[in-house]
Amino acid sequence: MEDKKISEVIDMAIRREEEAITFYRELNRKTHDRGIKDTIEWIAGEEKKHKAFLIGYREGRQGPATLNMRTTVNYKIAEHLEEPPLETVTGGAEIFLLASHRELRSYRFYTELARLHPAGDLQTTLLKMANEELAHKEKMEYLYSNTAFPQTAGG
Repeated sequence: MEDKKISEVIDMAIRREEEAITFYRELNRKTHDRGIKDTIEWIAGEEKKHKAFLIGYREGRQGPATLNMRTTVNYKIAEHLEEPPLETVTGGAEIFLLASHRELRSYRFYTELARLHPAGDLQTTLLKMANEELAHKEKMEYLYSNTAFPQTAGG
């Protein structure tokens, strides 16, 4: 029974990663800027890696030791700025802000899911996945702030 519960949790997480891949494909269509497109393709690739990891975990080929905990900075930009609707996003800073919100939701998803489980491999894996999503949020918020508020020659 316990294996079935774990499998269901992992299946839910895999679906979440599939949704993220689809989201980033859609978001990538919102810009013609090659640099932004490359960044969105990179983050979609990260979500594909997450999906592959989760499938390997479900099949018993990988454990939580496969993921490393990173030190991340939570700028909390997404928490303080309204999420732009996907339909209205035209490029640049809006894309990174929208991606920041997506990563925030993913971070919260894994964190809350981890809280529902006792200490052990599953909880550790979920917390490490949350940390991965927080690292993505950090990158998207960094890109947002540098796109929305570029450095000028005057300081």
